[in-house]
Amino acid sequence: MPAALGPTLETERLILRPPAAEDLDGFAAFGADREATRFLGGPGPRAAAWRVLSAFAGSFALHGFGMFSVVEKATGRWIGRVGPWRPEGWPGPEVGWGLLSDAQGRGYAFEAAAASIDWAVDGLGWDEVIHTIDPANAPSIALARRLGSIDRGPGRLPAPFEGRTVDVWGQSAADWRARRAQLPSFGPHQPGR
Repeated sequence: MPAALGPTLETERLILRPPAAEDLDGFAAFGADREATRFLGGPGPRAAAWRVLSAFAGSFALHGFGMFSVVEKATGRWIGRVGPWRPEGWPGPEVGWGLLSDAQGRGYAFEAAAASIDWAVDGLGWDEVIHTIDPANAPSIALARRLGSIDRGPGRLPAPFEGRTVDVWGQSAADWRARRAQLPSFGPHQPGR
């Protein structure tokens, strides 16, 4: 098995680690999950899931960060992908999220996003974090608000996503640090290597 391309973060209930080849089944299940992909372009084939997995792993290889695979500690099950993400032409340094529909509603996205923002701000030195969200995606808007982000208005994504309508939510690193002290702790955020 190849060496990890980035850190592993742990929270009380989750392990966030760089994507690996064995995650393809999870990525494919996510890509086929109509509810989970509703605001991400809809369900797609396994081959498309492989390309997404490869892009996230490639981001770690090229930039030292990317979307983490999220694994539920209690079961060892891959449940989604959350983390820092900044493709070419993106409107800013994003921490994004996407969980399988049966893993939603348990606070996992909040827990993983908070750990990812901590790492992006303190480990990567980001001075802001954004979230690009479809204006009809009420659960993601609620999560962005819970994280303390504010709606900065409409944003533009690069090709091939230029036709998607998104709002850019975000906050500064200083605002996150001030707010983080008031948020619940989910156990140690261990940045690995």
